[in-house]
Amino acid sequence: MAPAPAAAASQRLPKSERLLRRSEFLRVQNHGRKLHTDAFLVFALPTGQARARIGVTVSKKVGNAVQRNRVKRLLREVYRRNKSAMPERLDVVFVAKQKAAGLPYAAVEEQFRTACRQLVQRGRGGRT
Repeated sequence: MAPAPAAAASQRLPKSERLLRRSEFLRVQNHGRKLHTDAFLVFALPTGQARARIGVTVSKKVGNAVQRNRVKRLLREVYRRNKSAMPERLDVVFVAKQKAAGLPYAAVEEQFRTACRQLVQRGRGGRT
């Protein structure tokens, strides 16, 4: 198998921009600010790191494995293409609701942008 071109590698979502451990997800969900969109619950918590990090949770209530993985892939791709809309120095967890299962890319992108606007308006996270 031939190595991937350099341009494709630069478009990846690096591990440094993702929440990877259960403890990180729980910290954001327990101590962060909760926002609602039509298809997602969004938890945000300020962090000391230079860039924003994203985590995606999709339960079995959303659908079978194919549907759950599609929602996760779509949301990660939306984040990757719209990083500039996300406030910096923030850990964000998106929890998919049942409505997220059948959404096209454009709808997921609109939900993401709505959440980002709410984060900016409400002071970037943290419980009050």
